[in-house]
Amino acid sequence: MAKISAAQSVAAASSSGKKKGNKEFTGRQKAAIFLVTIGSEISAEIFKYLREDEIETLTFEIARLETIEPEQKDAVLQEFQELMMANQFISVGGIDYARELLEKSLGSQKAIDIINRLTSSLQVRPFDFIRRTDPAHLLNFIQQEHPQTIALILAYLEPNKASIILQNLPHEVQSDVARRIATMDRTSPEVLREVERVLEKKLSTLSSEDYTTAGGVESIVEILNLVDRASEKQIIEALEDEDPELAEEIKKRMFVFEDIVMLDDRSIQRVMREVDSQELAKALKSVDTEVQDKIFRNMSKRAAGMLKEDMEYMGPVRLKDVEEAQQKIVSIIRHLEDTGDIVIARAGEDELVV
Repeated sequence: MAKISAAQSVAAASSSGKKKGNKEFTGRQKAAIFLVTIGSEISAEIFKYLREDEIETLTFEIARLETIEPEQKDAVLQEFQELMMANQFISVGGIDYARELLEKSLGSQKAIDIINRLTSSLQVRPFDFIRRTDPAHLLNFIQQEHPQTIALILAYLEPNKASIILQNLPHEVQSDVARRIATMDRTSPEVLREVERVLEKKLSTLSSEDYTTAGGVESIVEILNLVDRASEKQIIEALEDEDPELAEEIKKRMFVFEDIVMLDDRSIQRVMREVDSQELAKALKSVDTEVQDKIFRNMSKRAAGMLKEDMEYMGPVRLKDVEEAQQKIVSIIRHLEDTGDIVIARAGEDELVV
């Protein structure tokens, strides 16, 4: 992460000049001075995160550098330190958080200058200003909005926060929002800006006019995996009525075969009673040893030995057949969970009391 932050700071520094004594450096010259100062080994690592044209330009600037006075070098290093510090603050808490901390340490004018330079060279994620907002407060603010607006906001939120908001929306809205996130593809910058304006009463800086991608099936799956089981079930059932194909696609991705390690031993043994041994042998062909060991530990030595022999004698198996076998077992697991025969540990749910 430090190397990425340094690369971003190199890009930001390249956009402005710095006057020191009688010498005024261009942004490219400052970036070249910085790279020369930190040495070739670290500079080579930073180059990995730069574009080809940036590398060519900086290489040219390095080649034509003249003698640099120690105080000039120190000024450039100080500037890079401030840019990297600002970068870190932005990644932790967003633009407003970074500005607040920089003002305390560097003063208002310098903080504004640094933030402006960073946001002009870095892409700031939409709705960055609500990253530190309490989900409960955000819920009160957005729950009366149109479902499409809510879906757009949740698609850009961290999944753990989005799941809290989704499960606390009115039931009649939950499935509509979930469907809209799953089918969302690209959103124009104009729409994003308008929604941000309504939320914060001012625009967040968008550095790119490119259409940004958010939402999709993977996004709603990640969110639904974190909501409570009751909310998940209600949303899925509503989606089955509205869009059966979408509901089936979401269900397939919500619990993957490798997640079987989350089951307790009793649940594993219950699942094994419903699974055909040949299907299980195929399903275990492409998984890591952790998953295999979880299964073997919950079988008798004789049964585990026979299963290992089946896997060995089976030989190469098409990936498609392995995935189909895994999906059959996942369907059995979800059915057993629905009937209450097993319990899948879920984030945010109460601990079990035995």
